[in-house]
Amino acid sequence: MRCPAIQILGVLFSILFFYAPVQPADKIRIAYPGLTTPFIPLQLAQSKGFLKDDGIDAENILMAGNVPISALVNGDIDYGTGTIAGVMAAIQGLPLKLVACYVPRSSVMLIAHPEFKTVRELKGKTIGIRSLGDNLNVQAKMILRHFGLDPEKDVKFLATGGPASRLASLKQGFTAATIGNPPMDYLGVKMGFVVLAKAYELFSYPSSGLVTTIKKIKERSDEVRKVIKAGIRATTYIRANREGTIQFLMAQQRIDKEMAAATYDSVSKMFSEDGSVPETGVRTLIEEARQSLKANREVSIAEVTDLSILREAQKELGIKGK
Repeated sequence: MRCPAIQILGVLFSILFFYAPVQPADKIRIAYPGLTTPFIPLQLAQSKGFLKDDGIDAENILMAGNVPISALVNGDIDYGTGTIAGVMAAIQGLPLKLVACYVPRSSVMLIAHPEFKTVRELKGKTIGIRSLGDNLNVQAKMILRHFGLDPEKDVKFLATGGPASRLASLKQGFTAATIGNPPMDYLGVKMGFVVLAKAYELFSYPSSGLVTTIKKIKERSDEVRKVIKAGIRATTYIRANREGTIQFLMAQQRIDKEMAAATYDSVSKMFSEDGSVPETGVRTLIEEARQSLKANREVSIAEVTDLSILREAQKELGIKGK
């Protein structure tokens, strides 16, 4: 006969083994600045379970303008995905770093009335943007400078709001051209407009990545590594899985399949293969930020980036970073 004490211990062991409470996932908050496709990696990573695979439960929150920077510094969110805002904040002395890049090229396009054949013909004209000083405004200036125009003197910028409003202003003749991400190019062409310039053909510009605080890097490096890794898994998925990504875009952006397919075909190859932060692109971000901030001092790449954890994530995924 078995000892009652041993039987009791056996029952307790069984209860502990089979009914042990599941460890809750780490809860984090990630800000993204808009519904445009370059900012989908971590949203897709949450949808596909890439974050949960590593015990991370993420809440993706739409935050425009400078709100994500304040929220990061105050600890209200854990990560941001807008690169230019993060770099500008770091140059201003805020304790933030760019730790990964998910879209090393810009998907922004300059769309205009069909009578304009070149960007230089926009001299003296009005260009529609979302809001003055935002990321689209910065890239519009970069495109103009590439073609020899002075964006401070040769054109006028008019804040006309979201994509639909910008295209409406273009149609009504309030603006000669406008700036935007896909599917604005698809919609604009359908309305009879033309694409005058594509930013990814002109310069390297990390448009989407992962920004976090120096405190988070020091105290929660394991969490940072998991988030970086999930983002890389998401961009790998996007590049390889057209149909799955189209379905995600339809749900996330509330667009039909034709528009989602056009969007995917415009941007799919812009997503990073490994999360690497391109040096040339970061130097471009730094120079644009310096001009916007009127900062005369030299700024090093190390001042705005920390790539140590990225290397760990790449190694774990079997990737040789660039």
